[in-house]
Amino acid sequence: MARSSSLLSSLITIPDVGRSVGWGRLIGASAALAALELAENSARPVLVLATGPRHADQLEAEIRFFAGGKLPVSHFVEWETLPYDSFSPHQDIISQRLRVLSDLPGQTNGIVIASAASLLQRLPPTDYVAARSLSVSLGQVLERQIFIDKLTASGYLRVPQVDEHGEFAVRGSLLDIFPMGSSAPLRIDFFDDEIESLRFFDPDSQLSREPMDHVRILPAREIPLDQTSIRNFRNRYRERFEGQPSRSRVYREVSDGIAHGGIEYYLPLFYASTASLLDYLPGNCILFVPSDISQVLDQAWQEIHERYELCSLDPERPVLPPAEGFSQPHDISAQFSAYSRVEYSSQSLREIDGAVNLPARLPPALRIESRFDDAAHAVVDFLQKFDGRVLFTADSAGRRESIYELLSARGLDILRVEGWQAFLDGGPDIGVTVSPIENGVLLPEAAIAIISEQQLFGERPRQRSRRRRAERDPEVIIRQLNDLQQGSPVVHAEYGVGRYLGLTTLETGGVSGEFLSLEYAGGDKLYVPVHSLDLISRYTGAAAENAPLHRLGSDQWARARQRAIRKIRDVAVELLDVYARRAARPGHRFHWPETDYQTFVDGFPFEPTEDQTRTIDEVLGDLASDKPMDRVVCGDVGFGKTEIAL
Repeated sequence: MARSSSLLSSLITIPDVGRSVGWGRLIGASAALAALELAENSARPVLVLATGPRHADQLEAEIRFFAGGKLPVSHFVEWETLPYDSFSPHQDIISQRLRVLSDLPGQTNGIVIASAASLLQRLPPTDYVAARSLSVSLGQVLERQIFIDKLTASGYLRVPQVDEHGEFAVRGSLLDIFPMGSSAPLRIDFFDDEIESLRFFDPDSQLSREPMDHVRILPAREIPLDQTSIRNFRNRYRERFEGQPSRSRVYREVSDGIAHGGIEYYLPLFYASTASLLDYLPGNCILFVPSDISQVLDQAWQEIHERYELCSLDPERPVLPPAEGFSQPHDISAQFSAYSRVEYSSQSLREIDGAVNLPARLPPALRIESRFDDAAHAVVDFLQKFDGRVLFTADSAGRRESIYELLSARGLDILRVEGWQAFLDGGPDIGVTVSPIENGVLLPEAAIAIISEQQLFGERPRQRSRRRRAERDPEVIIRQLNDLQQGSPVVHAEYGVGRYLGLTTLETGGVSGEFLSLEYAGGDKLYVPVHSLDLISRYTGAAAENAPLHRLGSDQWARARQRAIRKIRDVAVELLDVYARRAARPGHRFHWPETDYQTFVDGFPFEPTEDQTRTIDEVLGDLASDKPMDRVVCGDVGFGKTEIAL
């Protein structure tokens, strides 16, 4: 075992390949700090396993804070669906997972975070991502239609306008695509069949960013839906499940090339063999795992069995038994022996076989009660007695300022710092920074104390961050045929309101293709090619059964559009007049005692959602402004309008 210098303890050792060592008493944020120091001192990649998704999110946030960009940190997220669910993960989740799977085999350092349960999920073979990826380069000659076909075969969805991972759009010489694993969509500009420019762009403003010479495009799914993969699925499905496969909606949809909701739980039927996350790791990777990893895996396995008993009763959607759909805990445990392992715990461990207990301690009780005059007495007393440096952490810049004002008003020499590294590099004896740390820690050997906001103001409930779907414009809300129901009114951009009758196959120019059949006034029919779905939008006017159908060959739709444009202009003029008069009239600027307000906030028993927090900040901004307030808070019943009003 190699010994390392460490901020936590000089006793920390790095295990050799195939060996394990225990690190105990990793209290509060010291677990994240220990994982970072393990990666730094070993100069090897480290897989950090968490006990659950919430724990993984917290470890990621804290490790990123301590790392400060010095080492790459990535998170292999769970699907965020229950086992055997009938819907698939969000595209952003799949994108993040594919990026990690793409980078892992060649990773030489850094940290990857994952929940222990994610080890039980079966993954594509280790060569899948590389074999299915596409490369584009500046100046490359590439036949566009062939490239579009390859994107479709890789799982990308053609849409009118790109705003989510896994989508692409064709507009003249431009091809926009949002590659999986990328933080922004890519715009490819063709000159005939030659790539003239490659640029990432902002999906909201559509403004291009810096040019690129080369871009790698990952596959859009963990499961392929090309003809070979579909054939493999059909063969294995018939071998695995009895009865008529045509009665299964899973079989029918996959046979038609449709990604059935929850298709991830049928992944073993697409491949001759599958892999686990451990198979993707470099051989010199170090595993940083909970000391009770076996119990965590067994608990996850039990939950999978319970879900199987619940979901295996649907004859139209038969599911694979747990032993076929997931890797078993004993198989994962057997794979651990191929790697160096550090087993960490917040409890003290028996100091045998090289196990060490770090001298980390919990900070004393430092609860601040804002309603008392001596609210910060315990904090002041601690700072006077502690022989070392202290860093206070806050969830946000606003909370940081509250801590700064509260302590500086009591004569303490406290300074704002930009982060962990700035504090270590000769920062102040007492600092405050924005950090996601939930539970602080005392590090006696380093003479450093980390005190979190929760330890000052009490535990505040937190929510896992939710991925927000991009708002969709009504003109592009119909993205796929599943969005349409027979008899639904729709709007064609050129011919107006008609009624969708379904799909039909027609032959034009000797080539068969699928068309949307639309019925207009007088029984007239319009056939729209499926590839022109971007011309169709959902009708959002009167009730569906009373939608006014337009007549083909007339100017009815053109006149309706002109009337709408005139009406929009009239409303715009009225609004400009109203806002001009409102802006010219001064309003009342409200003031409130910050201490009283903070006391009320600290005592609130729930954590506001992202939307609630944003709305509260905007309302407070309105009240503090000298301009008349013009805001209505809207929301469904039970969505928290009262909390905002309070």
